[in-house]
Amino acid sequence: MITDPIADYLTRIRNAVKANHRIVEIPASNLKREITKILFEKGYILNYKFEDDKIPAVIKIALKYHPVTKIPAINELKRVSSPGLRRYCSSKELPRVLNGLGIAIISTSKGLITDKEARELKVGGEIICYVS
Repeated sequence: MITDPIADYLTRIRNAVKANHRIVEIPASNLKREITKILFEKGYILNYKFEDDKIPAVIKIALKYHPVTKIPAINELKRVSSPGLRRYCSSKELPRVLNGLGIAIISTSKGLITDKEARELKVGGEIICYVS
């Protein structure tokens, strides 16, 4: 049993990037699916596939690297809010990751969105993680 599935998700991606793997498999959940979609939309991963026919359901993520230098697109994944200490902020206090070069994934009443989208919608929420 995993006590913090989001931390496990981020750790699996972090470890796969450090080991220069092309594909990583992660047990699926709805929250992990939404995080994966955001990472894909913002260009941090190459592609993803939800395999619901397997038991348990799996998310396959193709990691993104620079074609010549082989530098990964994801430099840092950091879990901010944890089950033991939840981090919430208002729309005015939303963090900027690397002065806007990275993203913060935030769980709001509008669903899972990035910090930039939350500022535009003027909503706050729980800060899930930082990606840069």
